[in-house]
Amino acid sequence: MIEIHLRHRQGSFRLDVDLALPAQGIIGLIGRSGSGKSTLFSCLAGHIRPTRGCISLCGRPLYHSEERINVPPARRGIGVVFQDGALFPHMSVARNLAYGANNVGTAFWHEVIEALDLAHLLGARPARLSGGERQRAAIARALMAEPALLLLDEPVSALDPGLKARTLDLIAKVQARTQVPMIFISHAPEEVRRLCDQVVTLQGGRIHSVASSEWRAARPFAAVASVGGLRCAT
Repeated sequence: MIEIHLRHRQGSFRLDVDLALPAQGIIGLIGRSGSGKSTLFSCLAGHIRPTRGCISLCGRPLYHSEERINVPPARRGIGVVFQDGALFPHMSVARNLAYGANNVGTAFWHEVIEALDLAHLLGARPARLSGGERQRAAIARALMAEPALLLLDEPVSALDPGLKARTLDLIAKVQARTQVPMIFISHAPEEVRRLCDQVVTLQGGRIHSVASSEWRAARPFAAVASVGGLRCAT
């Protein structure tokens, strides 16, 4: 399970979230600008320390304000892919993928490369890649660390419609093959509907609705039962 029970203030903005989600498939996180998507993303990744609350992934605590737990980003086992890909420009695609990986040449290595259609690009440098190719290489690099969870922050928003559709299809393909759970952050409902198994909608820093492909429609979010305002295991 991915358990998130947070209260966080940032200026006049307040994030107030209680979620318990299965650590499987692709979870969409959507909402208008200012809804709290980026703040929640940064709390999960460890880039922001929440005001109070807790985060756990598959039973492993990553943050717990009362127990003074705050696992550093590099030790959370969470991969992150941003909008711009952020590949090392002086390295080939193959060297980018190998950076920090312990599985070069393994079955997993080849599975990711095949699923994201990167085999013919391994010798190229990022400057020679299209936007879609750079994003696919960035996703592959994050997966090579074999994370327990992969966060995708609007990875296709800068692509033209044709590349966007192909990249979304390849993301779905690589998730199905590797079984690494993913949270896909977007402001575009059509992307989320195409890709995600379950969708969480944020509005004003709170959970507005949760939906899944089985339900076909959003339903009001039923808040997780809490004690003292937060449901954090101790």
